Amino acid sequence: MSSWITVCGLDDIEQEGARRFDHQGRTYAIFRSPDDEVFCTDGLCTHEAVHIADGLVMDYEVECPKHAGAFDYRTGAAKRLPSCINLRTYPARVEEGSVLVAMPVTGA
Repeated sequence: MSSWITVCGLDDIEQEGARRFDHQGRTYAIFRSPDDEVFCTDGLCTHEAVHIADGLVMDYEVECPKHAGAFDYRTGAAKRLPSCINLRTYPARVEEGSVLVAMPVTGA
């Protein structure tokens, strides 16, 4: 079960950019693609727990700022070593200029 929450405005994220947000004690990352789609992943690199939203975002990938591992932010797939564990992804959408993410409901 999940609940849609408003995270930020679409204009708060650069095209081919990322933004970190925290919710219920966890860190997430929101990505804005070149065609204005939005995607959400866990916010920490699976290799070294570095904030992935601080990495370089280009061509539907985000590069970890610490060791240059890369992930496809649309699917969470690890694309380049040393990252070999995929990021978890969450449904995201834009509604009336706001970015919404479906967050798991705790205790459900």
